[in-house]
Amino acid sequence: MRYEFDFPAVLSAWPLLLDGAWVTLRLALFATVLGFALGTLCAVARTSGPAWLGRLVGAYVELIRNTPLLIQSYFLIFGLSSVGLNLPILAGATLALVVNIGAYTTEIMRAGIESIHRGQLEAASCLGLSRMQIFLHVVLRPAMERVYPSLASQYVLLMLASSILSSVGVEELFGIANRIQSDTFRNFEVFVVLGGVYLALSVLLRGLFWALGQVLFPRQRRLGTAL
Repeated sequence: MRYEFDFPAVLSAWPLLLDGAWVTLRLALFATVLGFALGTLCAVARTSGPAWLGRLVGAYVELIRNTPLLIQSYFLIFGLSSVGLNLPILAGATLALVVNIGAYTTEIMRAGIESIHRGQLEAASCLGLSRMQIFLHVVLRPAMERVYPSLASQYVLLMLASSILSSVGVEELFGIANRIQSDTFRNFEVFVVLGGVYLALSVLLRGLFWALGQVLFPRQRRLGTAL
């Protein structure tokens, strides 16, 4: 049987694909910013906080890293609504991504924080820096610099993983592509185009993270080792 390709039938729906890509990027952006903040706070709590808080954060990390994102999404979107906490679908999807990526960010940032030698902290204290200055300039920024490539890769993977959210009703890029496939019955063409769009988004995000690294870490820029 001869198959005739019909890419124009799929590409004619480019406004829908563009809307879906924009939703995907928005989800990734908000989840990246909020997930980094959550993960950093949890990493600090696990490395410098009281023992009970460290154990609580450890339980959160193990729970999230050992359960599927899809299950977490169903729980946070549909499970919470069943007990009266109704969230807009995009808010629930963002919350699911934040909770998920926060656990991975916690471990990445914890590794960065624990890589800071105690002698650097003692030297900063001898120079008269405040605890906040030591944390920001001697601990947090160097720690982030060391693990930045891992963070950037994890956040690109987060963007790709957001396709799972189409299963809970989010009309992001993958959900839009499924709708186009249902309308055109051009499965092969739809998923070839979809793969190309995801590849373009990944390259775009990696470029943005590279540019951000150039701004945040001038030492790496001088050494030519930035992401």
